[in-house]
Amino acid sequence: MPSSDRVPPEILDLARSARRVTVLTGAGMSVESGVPTFRDAQTGLWERFDPVELATPEAWEEDPAQCWAWYAWRASLVRGTEPHPGHLALAQWQARPGIDLRISTQNVDALHERAGATVLAHVHGDLFALRCAGCGAPADTGYPPITEPVARLDPPACHQCGGLVRPGVVWFGEALPERAFQDSVEAAQEADLVLVVGTSGLVYPAASIPDFAGARGVPVVEINPRVSEVSASADHTWRATAGQALPALVSALG
Repeated sequence: MPSSDRVPPEILDLARSARRVTVLTGAGMSVESGVPTFRDAQTGLWERFDPVELATPEAWEEDPAQCWAWYAWRASLVRGTEPHPGHLALAQWQARPGIDLRISTQNVDALHERAGATVLAHVHGDLFALRCAGCGAPADTGYPPITEPVARLDPPACHQCGGLVRPGVVWFGEALPERAFQDSVEAAQEADLVLVVGTSGLVYPAASIPDFAGARGVPVVEINPRVSEVSASADHTWRATAGQALPALVSALG
C-alpha cells in the first residue's frame, strides 16, 4: 500500500478539495510500463533509419509499406506492456462518486484505457485508432500480429473508399486534432486542479495547455522526477514518478 506520508501536504489538500480534476500526461507516464520510445524500437533492420523519417506524411507518401511495417512493429512492442500502478490509480480516482476527472494525453499507447480509465483527448493521436489516409474513415482492421520486425508490409485497404489504412498518430508536420486540443484546453480552464504528469513541456502546442489553466487561476501541480519546462510555472512540483506519486495520492484521499 502506498504511503500517504510521501504526499506533499499542499498537494494533498488541493486534491481533496477538487471535484473537477484535469490530468495531462506525457511520455514519462508510460516509462514505467516499459513502452518503447522511437529509439528503443530501432532494433535490427530499423537501426539505419532516423525515426523522424518514418513518422512524417512524406514517409508515408514515399513508401507506405515501409511506414506500415514500422508502426506494426511498434504496436507489437506496445502490446507487450501493461499499465502500471499510476495508470490504475487514475482510473480508480476517476471512478469515485462526485469526481469529474478528465485525462488528456500526449501518449499514443492506449495504456490509460487498458487500465480502465476514460480518456477525454488524445492530443497526439492513438496508435491503435487506425483510419483511412484518403477519406479519413475509421478502419475496421488492425495491425498484423508480428513477433519480429519486417522491412515492408502492405497496409490494408479502407472498407469505404479503397484507400490505404494508416496509423492513428499525429505525424511530425501534421496539425494536432483540433477537437482534442480544444477539449483539453477547456478541461484545464474549467478544472479545480490540473495535474501535469511526466511531460517535458517541450512539444507545442500541447505544452501550452497548463498555461491556459494558470491564466484562469487554476492551480497546476507537476509530477515529474526531473525538472521540466513546466516546473517554473507550476504552483507545486512533486519530484516523483507517476507510478510512485499517483497511487500514494489516491490512497491518501481516503
